[in-house]
Amino acid sequence: MCPYTPIQLERIYEQIIAQIEHQIISGALKPGDKLPPERELADQFRVSRTAVREAVKALQEKGLVEVSAGRGTFVTNDISKATSESLQLLMKMSTNNQTGYSDLFELRNILEPELAALAAIRRSTEDIAEIKRAIEIMDAALNDMEVYIAADNLFHQAIANATQNKLFAPLLDPIIDLLIEQRKANFLAGVQSPQRAQNYHKKILEAISNSNPDDARRTMKAHLEQVIVDIKR
Repeated sequence: MCPYTPIQLERIYEQIIAQIEHQIISGALKPGDKLPPERELADQFRVSRTAVREAVKALQEKGLVEVSAGRGTFVTNDISKATSESLQLLMKMSTNNQTGYSDLFELRNILEPELAALAAIRRSTEDIAEIKRAIEIMDAALNDMEVYIAADNLFHQAIANATQNKLFAPLLDPIIDLLIEQRKANFLAGVQSPQRAQNYHKKILEAISNSNPDDARRTMKAHLEQVIVDIKR
């Protein structure tokens, strides 16, 4: 691990954050790596332990490190959490009214058909199994709102993972999470048909399994358009 440089500027804890973030981004610190103890970090940075403590707390809130009592501070194994949380905050700020939700659906309509197409090209056998598992759970939970919606989320997340691009899942997660409450309301009101959605899900799985990106894109787009029709109804 590269040595840290002494802190010279004001806002000491922010300078500590910047150096540790740089090491994580550059790969000098990898997921699972343990940071030096608080006292050692304070000595390396030539700052107080309080400044180090504040920096570690901020890094933890960003999702870049996790603190385990009695074990120490580790670079998180889920760096995507930081991206996801930032996007979720941004989306919450823009979805406090109906216009915001329209923007959210527009984003989803552009993003997810392309994810399905890319998944059809790059998917692995394990990816197909994960998508299929989500569909099977939904089949068994057509009358169980909580289980069905959770499995529906898993379905879309599995497709994002099947693209083999690690940026897509953290981009999609906050979009899905923000729609959960609205989807529950629609489920209870009976304006969305789980069975009809399942028909689309199975056709999407078939297209991805057959490595047919055009069919995967077209069917996902049709699925999302049907969701919008149901909600307006």
